[in-house]
Amino acid sequence: MDRLDILAFGAHPDDVEIGMGATLAKYASEGFRVGICDLTKAEYSSNGTVEQRQKEAKTAGEILKLTARIQLSLSDRGLKNITEDQLSDVVSVIRKYKPSIVFTPYQVDRHPDHGACSDIVKEAVFNAGIKRYICSEKLNAFRPDDVYFYFINGYEHPDFVVDVTNFFETKMRALQAYESQFIKTVNTVDTPLTNGYIAVVEARERLFGKEAGVTYAEGFKTTKPIVITNLFAGKEQRL
Repeated sequence: MDRLDILAFGAHPDDVEIGMGATLAKYASEGFRVGICDLTKAEYSSNGTVEQRQKEAKTAGEILKLTARIQLSLSDRGLKNITEDQLSDVVSVIRKYKPSIVFTPYQVDRHPDHGACSDIVKEAVFNAGIKRYICSEKLNAFRPDDVYFYFINGYEHPDFVVDVTNFFETKMRALQAYESQFIKTVNTVDTPLTNGYIAVVEARERLFGKEAGVTYAEGFKTTKPIVITNLFAGKEQRL
């Protein structure tokens, strides 16, 4: 069975882990089928190699207990101007895995590829539901129930948060699996990722948690109101 409950898209391997790795681990632990789709192989990254990054992504996925990790071959730094081939490939992923919820980066981010990934995924979600749109794998139309946005480098006030206190250490282990990106060695090129980046991510999630009355939380944006069907069902709303 290919169908996923949650499918999170990122421009590069490690994007999703940075933004919402703990949320994926949490829902995987509850029996939900969760997956990540990386649009590019991050071939222009300053540190590491494509082969090394792929091994690190595999390890991170195992730590998070992903059901699926999908690797596309769109061009790193080539996401800005959306092409029909890009859309078709992403639509094929959506139609194949039929996720109930799609996540993608929040558009406001220092890295242009993250915002561009968001644009591609939003367009692809719409096209995936068009019956006469033919994708590269010629799959039937399907549209997810919801699309939410996670933060990578940026910080915005979230529309909702997920309490990930019990899964924050899992997220940290998944990030640390990307040694080529976050661990400084004698051969490392200095980048924002090699200079205390994981500590900054921890501080952000701790701040989101403090605002919500928990220890750690991951924050998300949405384009439509979150519906609450029962005000007395607890503090955590439906995801």
